[in-house]
Amino acid sequence: MRLLFGIIAVFLSVFGGFAAMGGRMAVLWQPVEILIIIGAGIGGYVIANTPPVLKETARTIGFLASGRRTSKNDYIDLISLLYGLLRVAKSKGMSQIESDVDRPTDSPLFTQYPAVLRHERSLTFLCDYLRLIALGQDNPHDVEALMNEEIETMARELNQVPKALQNLADAFPALGIVAAVLGVINAMGAISEPPEILGHMIGGALTGTFLGVLLSYGLVGPLASAARHRRESELNMFICIKAGLIAYLRQSPPQVCAEFARKVLFADIQPSLGEIEVATTLSSQGKNREARQAA
Repeated sequence: MRLLFGIIAVFLSVFGGFAAMGGRMAVLWQPVEILIIIGAGIGGYVIANTPPVLKETARTIGFLASGRRTSKNDYIDLISLLYGLLRVAKSKGMSQIESDVDRPTDSPLFTQYPAVLRHERSLTFLCDYLRLIALGQDNPHDVEALMNEEIETMARELNQVPKALQNLADAFPALGIVAAVLGVINAMGAISEPPEILGHMIGGALTGTFLGVLLSYGLVGPLASAARHRRESELNMFICIKAGLIAYLRQSPPQVCAEFARKVLFADIQPSLGEIEVATTLSSQGKNREARQAA
C-alpha cells in the first residue's frame, strides 16, 4: 500500500503539475519513446544479470508491493525459541536438542513458533550452528568469525537485486537521451513540414529525456533504495541468532542470551525487555505463541 501510494504521488505530482501550468497531456503520450526507453532498459537488465537475480527481482518487487516485513512478534518468537533451546542445552546438554535441530519441522519446540519455521534460511542458519556447537566447536571467537563471514557473504548476495535496480535507474536518463536523439533525427528528416507539425515532433523527441529522468529518479531509483533497506533488515534475523549463540558460548545464562539477541535489533522492531521476559517465561512453561499473545 505504501509503495502504491508513493508511485501515485510521484506521477500525480509530475503530470498534475504539468497540466496545471497549461501543458497539453497528449504531447506526453509518446508510445514509441516509451517503447525505446523501457524496452532497452529491460533488455539491458536481462543482459547484465543472472537468472537467479532476475527471478529474485520479481520476488523482491512483489514483497515491496505487498508491504510484508518481519514483525516484532516474529522476533519475539525467534528469541523465545533461542531461549528454549539454550535452556535445555544448558541444563541437560546439547545432545538433548540434537533431534530437534535435525528435524525442526517435527520438533515440539520448533513447531510452537511457526513464524520461525517460515524463515527457511534463518532456520537453516540457526540449526547449522547448533549442530556445529553440538559437535564440540565451542570456541566463541572461532564460531563468531565464521558467522561474520557467512553474514557478510549473505549481505553481498542480498545486495545483488538493489544494486541491479540502481544500475537500471542510472541507465534510464541515458536511454531517455537515446530516445530523444532518435526523435530529433526523425524531426530533422521532416524539416520541410509546417512549424506546427515540426514543433510537435521535436516536443515528442524531448519527451524521451523527460521520461528517462522520471523513471530513474521517480520510480526505479526509489525502488532500489526500498529493496536495499528491506535486504538490510533481513540480515537482522541472522545477527540476532549470532548474538544469542555467541553469548551462550561465553557461558551466559539463557535469559542473558535472549537479552543479547534482543539488543542487536533495530529500534522499530526491537521487543521490550518486559515482552521478552513474558515470552520466555511462557516458553519455559511449555506454552505456545497464542498463550503468550493472550497474556
